[in-house]
Amino acid sequence: MRLNKFLAQSGVCSRRKADDLIKSGKIVVNGAAITELGFQVNEKKDVVEVDGERVKLPENFVYFKLNKPKGYLCTSSDNKGRKTVLDLVKTDARIFCIGRLDYDTEGLLLLTNDGDFAEKLIHPSYEIEKEYHCTIEGEIKESELAVLRKGVVIDGKRLPGAKVKVLSVEDEPSSHRHADKKIHKRTKLSVIIHEGLNRQIRRSFEAIGRKIILLKRVRIGQIRLGGLSRGEFKPLTEKEVLCID
Repeated sequence: MRLNKFLAQSGVCSRRKADDLIKSGKIVVNGAAITELGFQVNEKKDVVEVDGERVKLPENFVYFKLNKPKGYLCTSSDNKGRKTVLDLVKTDARIFCIGRLDYDTEGLLLLTNDGDFAEKLIHPSYEIEKEYHCTIEGEIKESELAVLRKGVVIDGKRLPGAKVKVLSVEDEPSSHRHADKKIHKRTKLSVIIHEGLNRQIRRSFEAIGRKIILLKRVRIGQIRLGGLSRGEFKPLTEKEVLCID
């Protein structure tokens, strides 16, 4: 079995991330650091270690969805002692996040020990939609929506366009009103992207001069956040797992 596939099926990470770990020399097989991407391992005999910890193929794959709150990192550990999403998901399995949500973004996050499943969700070639609900200050203009749909240009590079539609325009809650006591508006939008580049949505709205108040992911492919409360998690149903194939 190729080493990157072994790492993915062991729940370390996706195959693409496994290639990065191999190239960086962090994977040790039978006592020797391996940097060859096509390296083959005997999954029954070879001893594979990541950061000094032995990894093995799981007996069973597990799949969870979590309503990530703000203030949690999408990582297995943090050297600054900050909270991570793995503090919220109680399981004996060695799991990892499929993709990421930034520190201040909340909503649907998937976790698993199945690297092949993760690869299908992450890789742009599969074109899995990710839908977010985004609340901004003020009322958005049609011209601004057109820019977001086409893709904003930052430092001479155009970000991928998004499917954007207005869900509602509401008055700002009285507890959040400015000192002038005027009634201000808030716009809630649905934003759908495929690639999910680093902070893509936040960067896009910043580029058109709009401040995001709340950003929440509500759907990945056909898997929806549903009625999960903040910080709550549950296993995916068989139907949810199979819908990715």
